[in-house]
Amino acid sequence: MDSYELFKEDVKSIAEAFSRIDRNETIRLISHLDADGISAASLMIKCLNNDNRKYSITIVQQLNKEVLTEVAKEPYKTVVFTDIGAGVANSIKEILKGKTVFILDHHEPEAVDMKEESILMANPHKFGIDGGLEISGAGVVYLFASCLDEKIKEFAHIAIIGAIGDLQENNGFSKLNNEILNEAISGGKIKIIRGLRLFGAQTKPLYRVLEYCTDPYIPGVTGSESGSIQFLYSIGINPKNGSSWKKIGHLDNEEMKKLVTGVIMKRLNEDKPDDVLGNVYLLRGEEHESPTKDAREFATLLNACGRLGKASLGIGACLGDKKIKEKAIHSMDSYKKEIVNAIKWFEGNKENEFVIKGDGFVIINAQHMVMHTIIGTLASILSKSNSFKENTFIMSMARLVDGNTKVSLRISGRKKDFDLKQVIDSIVYGIENCEAGGHANAAGAQIPSEKEEEVIEKAKEVLGKFAMEEKVL
Repeated sequence: MDSYELFKEDVKSIAEAFSRIDRNETIRLISHLDADGISAASLMIKCLNNDNRKYSITIVQQLNKEVLTEVAKEPYKTVVFTDIGAGVANSIKEILKGKTVFILDHHEPEAVDMKEESILMANPHKFGIDGGLEISGAGVVYLFASCLDEKIKEFAHIAIIGAIGDLQENNGFSKLNNEILNEAISGGKIKIIRGLRLFGAQTKPLYRVLEYCTDPYIPGVTGSESGSIQFLYSIGINPKNGSSWKKIGHLDNEEMKKLVTGVIMKRLNEDKPDDVLGNVYLLRGEEHESPTKDAREFATLLNACGRLGKASLGIGACLGDKKIKEKAIHSMDSYKKEIVNAIKWFEGNKENEFVIKGDGFVIINAQHMVMHTIIGTLASILSKSNSFKENTFIMSMARLVDGNTKVSLRISGRKKDFDLKQVIDSIVYGIENCEAGGHANAAGAQIPSEKEEEVIEKAKEVLGKFAMEEKVL
């Protein structure tokens, strides 16, 4: 068998072990708060509901020793981690001793002896498969749940939403994600068309779509209401239909060509200015002009719910609860406003002491001025903009209310062989009470706020070194 078949066989054996758990037990479920984590949790919940099992769920931003210590005190015998846990496997082994633990994750696992039958980990990295690219956390849970219940295949689209939310789509998917996508297509859940990748295209006025467009980033337009309106006039499109605002669906073929050309021209300094065009994944079961019709928008909706502390709304949306889905949709505007506020804060502070620029790197310390749940999104947006040269490290920081600081690390432009998880590990190594995690293409850490200056000084050294090695290569 090849590595993919071995991985699937391993997932199957772990699912079989799960099926033997006493049905009277309440399963403790813990998942990550991003789109992938919420998708993963939703699939696990659907599986447990179908099997009439009881469960208790918590969504967390980071799995650290404090969270694990609280879980250790709880009466639950079985704990399931989805889209989280692999990076702190040793802590799980040490702190949750005596409990049966299932880790369903796609992040690179910490080196740990997992021979104990009480800890079972389904993870593609065990078989040399890149979990940062080939399958999401939701995808791992989908394969696991499919072994327990064939009906889960009706929710293959949720795993695809998770993969899109984790930036694993690049005008198509790699092998494992693609297999899941094909199941979603054959099951009548997803249709693929070629078109403009603009968030809100189904529902919002065109000028708002452009103002809130962060992926791809449009210089001079993203984050600016007046900039988006002026842009439309400059390319020969009247943003209004009489007294009402035009939506993308109102444009004729000639106006659509003007819009596509105009956006590409605005992004000429980007590495891929035409990446505004691409695959659009439409969910067949969602209503026309609904923000959940486009899988990218659905993923953003889940991110909005998680990062605004309303993950339960995202789970309800995934499970198809109409009333909860409506509440989730209402949270979207607040999320987009927070992102735009973060961009505006950066633009207004990029020349002062909050932004440290070095040769090949920039460090942004927003402190309490940007939400800690949004700071990674800001770094991602900047990494896709033309604000920095290709292969510039972007490290962003924002404070939580508990005395810790969230750190996110991205790099401008795409460089597949550069491991950001390795870089963040090097930055926090040796600094007390710092915990790192993430993927090769998006990594982060949680540090004590009192250690910010120490981490920043270490980051200057480490990022400068990696940037120099890059230039030499």
